[in-house]
Amino acid sequence: MAKTADASAQMTNFSKKKQGRLSYIRKNYVLYLFLAPAVLSVFIFNYIPMYGVLIAFQNFSVTKGIFGSEWVGLTHFTNFLTSPNFFQIFMNTIKLSIYGLLIGFPVPVILALMLNQVRRAGIKKNIQLIIYAPNFISTVVIGGMLFIFLSPAGPINSLLSVFFNQPISFMSEPSYFRTIFIASGIWQGAGFASIVYVAALSNSDPQLHDAATIDGASLLQRIWHIDIQVLKPVMAVLFILAVGGIMGVGFEKAYLLQTSMNLPASEVIDTYVYKRGLLAGDWSFGAAVGLFNTVIGLILLATANQVVKKLKGESLY
Repeated sequence: MAKTADASAQMTNFSKKKQGRLSYIRKNYVLYLFLAPAVLSVFIFNYIPMYGVLIAFQNFSVTKGIFGSEWVGLTHFTNFLTSPNFFQIFMNTIKLSIYGLLIGFPVPVILALMLNQVRRAGIKKNIQLIIYAPNFISTVVIGGMLFIFLSPAGPINSLLSVFFNQPISFMSEPSYFRTIFIASGIWQGAGFASIVYVAALSNSDPQLHDAATIDGASLLQRIWHIDIQVLKPVMAVLFILAVGGIMGVGFEKAYLLQTSMNLPASEVIDTYVYKRGLLAGDWSFGAAVGLFNTVIGLILLATANQVVKKLKGESLY
């Protein structure tokens, strides 16, 4: 009897919640009408094309189409996972992403905290303009700049000639690629990434700083106990998104900085998919590798979301 009563109570609560949602939708239907075009566009351009992943399980032929091509199951996934260069490509992707995350994630936070200490509005705007500017430089231009500055006859080697007799081939040595890739990425994106943190800090109550100053708190103590606490929810959400994007190193920059000499360190999954899937015309194999990359990223995103949710109580969903 007790179980029947509990089940009946649960059904009643569910029915009340459902009626409450329907009532809310009826009252605010105009808001849903405004939302409808965005939802429709996402469905048309993001969800409908997903049927194309079927070619990852086929020997796709352009003439036969998706529904006429031969079904081969997990053959392409198996070929990729057992290929001789799988481990190298996978580890290159992971290392570039994880090192970039560990080194690059704190930089926008530090920049935002430093900007927050600048009290003169004019100086603050000029500093923001300078650190935001690299984000608007094209990736192609960034690649060209790196090749010029780091070439054997470039300005960097001219400075190092004081200490070394021979110029260093930065762009040809695999050992330098990871440092160049990560450092240039931080330089280009850290300033613009700090915008979110600067906006969050603008909500910090100045009275808390005044009270902490009166109590004798130092600048570092006020930053740690006030500013960092304000940034924690934002940092948690952005960290989850960053972890979810670990497998997406960035095709454009990795491909532009590749040379035949640094290929052992610069070949990542995205560039491998481009070469095998588009240049070599192996559509099915390229789709399988891309789908593998996406699934790993989704798993990382879900895992990071659950871990951060349990530790900090913040999550994406």
